[in-house]
Amino acid sequence: MFTPTTLARAIDRLGFVQADPIRAPARAQDLTLRHRVRAYRAGDLERRYPGLAIEEDFFVNYGFLPRDTQALMHPRTPRTKWPESRQDKAAAVLPFIRARGVVYPRDVDAHFQHGKVSNWFGGSTNASTQLLDEMHYRGLVRVATRVNGTRLYAAREATPGPADPQQAMDTLVNVIVRKYAPLPDRSLAELVSRLRRGAPQWANQCRAALERAHHKLPSADVDGIRWFWPAGENPRAATWASDSGSGDVVRLLAPFDPIVWDRRRFEILWRWNYRFEAYTPAAKRVRGYYTLPLLWRDAAIGWANLSIADTRLQAQLGYVTGRAPHGRAFKRALDEELHRFERFLSLV
Repeated sequence: MFTPTTLARAIDRLGFVQADPIRAPARAQDLTLRHRVRAYRAGDLERRYPGLAIEEDFFVNYGFLPRDTQALMHPRTPRTKWPESRQDKAAAVLPFIRARGVVYPRDVDAHFQHGKVSNWFGGSTNASTQLLDEMHYRGLVRVATRVNGTRLYAAREATPGPADPQQAMDTLVNVIVRKYAPLPDRSLAELVSRLRRGAPQWANQCRAALERAHHKLPSADVDGIRWFWPAGENPRAATWASDSGSGDVVRLLAPFDPIVWDRRRFEILWRWNYRFEAYTPAAKRVRGYYTLPLLWRDAAIGWANLSIADTRLQAQLGYVTGRAPHGRAFKRALDEELHRFERFLSLV
């Protein structure tokens, strides 16, 4: 946590904001930013995106990141080469996009009539939408804006790759560490390996980049686990304790918030197992469709499932111990957080 600031500064400080399309009752990117941006309202990122120096793209996951960071991963060379027929379709679509400036996927579909294809979860989607996704990943187009969650595309001008790939990889690893640290050794290794998707052309450099990080980053062994954090930080210093925002405050966190993203670290710190269950069959869910971890002071003590009924926020809460903490301080802090959430959703 850090003192809430402007949207641009918050994204720059985070380095990357993971996105998710589910809105229950708000998207993960909005849930992450609301704690870190002054007077943030759900949808502000989508509304202000065209005026910010950020891009949607794949990093260690899909999300939003500063344009300078995105540029380090391009030109991207996917591990799967397009067949000639796919290349021909992309080559035909690109001039169409250039001529119109910004296009809806439906405009491309109406013009080219690519038909339908199966998607990864067993349904069907427009082939044009899938093609645009692939063109976006390959750096041929960029997301220019969104309208009601739908991505609109513009042509992306080709940019030269970094002069020093090793330095670029080290910079990307630093973004990872700055956002997700303190990191157990295994978690750091897994995150660095995810750069194989963000920068597939340098997949064979991931191991060396991890080894350099091991040598450069400050670290410590705690209970048999090696932990890493950014250079220049001192976890023992009072400044980090005061910056954590761990007073009598309740926070409902996004499932992908950097505080709780690393499930391994979550379980080490708070001794219980949190899982994101939106894609789990309903009969197998333990805590709910879209449970938000509940942070009280500096401990994750439970979870919440939120919904809106008749323009009012409804909260179903659960606690690891089976009951809420005693005392007025927690009740007051929980009420304040739910009220902040209502303002964030523009319900009040």
